[in-house]
Amino acid sequence: MKAKIRRKNRSHQTAKKQKWIPIAVLVIGVILVGMGVISYTSGSSVGASTEYYPDDVAHDQPILAIHEMNEGPPIPYLPDNEPQPDIVVPEKSYNFGVIGAQDVVKRTFIVRNVGEAPLTISRVYTTCGCTTAEVSASIIPPGKVATINVIFDAGFHDDAAGQTVRRGVIIENNDPNQSKAEIWVQASVQSN
Repeated sequence: MKAKIRRKNRSHQTAKKQKWIPIAVLVIGVILVGMGVISYTSGSSVGASTEYYPDDVAHDQPILAIHEMNEGPPIPYLPDNEPQPDIVVPEKSYNFGVIGAQDVVKRTFIVRNVGEAPLTISRVYTTCGCTTAEVSASIIPPGKVATINVIFDAGFHDDAAGQTVRRGVIIENNDPNQSKAEIWVQASVQSN
């Protein structure tokens, strides 16, 4: 009789433990899907870390990017049979949050060359006069980065107060697979 009760208790405990397995699998699945969504929406790529050492930064022929819609110089693509550059922008957007109507805010981004040939930035321009960008180099050797300081001036427009403003920086370059890379900043500008 005691053996029968023990078997019954064991089977009840086993059934209780097995009920947690589908719940645990579901929770792990939800966490993995959430991580995938966050990675996808942040625009991150494998090996596209935002971390770098000061020695990694190229400082050859800096560029000041302003709002200009004229056509730029031709992009100096390399011959197809030669090694190619590969541009990676690890952080493609940033939200400054709520800022004052006269605030000037700044964010540093990086552009990484993970290719096997120098990455040449032909032109950088912004989508509005309220935004400028300072690029540390126009030529980025393989394995190096250029820093891009994006500056947004909320006071540039009289009518920006009370609005959410989104502005871009367009980077024209000689990566044959991505000749235009983009960085976007956003801010909710307070009313006075």
